[in-house]
Amino acid sequence: MQQPMIVGKVALVVVDIQQAGAMPAELVGISHMEGVEDRVARAEQLVAAARAAEIPIVFFQEVHRPSGVDFGRELDGAEGRHCVAGAPGTDLWPTLQPDQLADDREFHIVKRRYSGFLGTEFEIVLRGLDVQTLVLIGGLTDVCVHLTFADAHQRDFHVRVVEDCVGGSSVPAHDAALNAMEYLQSGARRTTAEVVAAFSSLCPVGELVGVGA
Repeated sequence: MQQPMIVGKVALVVVDIQQAGAMPAELVGISHMEGVEDRVARAEQLVAAARAAEIPIVFFQEVHRPSGVDFGRELDGAEGRHCVAGAPGTDLWPTLQPDQLADDREFHIVKRRYSGFLGTEFEIVLRGLDVQTLVLIGGLTDVCVHLTFADAHQRDFHVRVVEDCVGGSSVPAHDAALNAMEYLQSGARRTTAEVVAAFSSLCPVGELVGVGA
């Protein structure tokens, strides 16, 4: 049975929207689907809608030490060295960063592994905010988004993935990951338009946010 869009309190989770997404794989160590500019534009809409509705936002950033001590098994597969501190592409996308004046609702969490739950304060923050539903955007669909989704599912969160605002390492991998997330929670796959509408319904009167073309 398809689950409702939002159960209880909701948080928007911006997964690793870093500058590497627009850079060649040979420079940043990871291949990305085309269309990053379109996904960033949708992410900006979603962040604006969340802010208007005073919904908490978590901005994840994958960062590794130059020594490589915290890569672990991440280099055993298709990925090269990536998201190294100080290297090109590691910084968050300029327009998708936490508002420093909203530190009670916007959080920047650095992670060393794919899942946002592993070795971070993520779950502590979510429990403190009494959040029950997570809305995931960003990348990679088949890696960090999928593994964060699975870990959230196993912790009994309701999880939604915005299918037109996530990008995978390839189109087949992206599609397979979306199907796998929908398998775990019916109704997990949602669109930017659906989520913006849901967030706008939570806005104070006069602060509704529309979806651009």
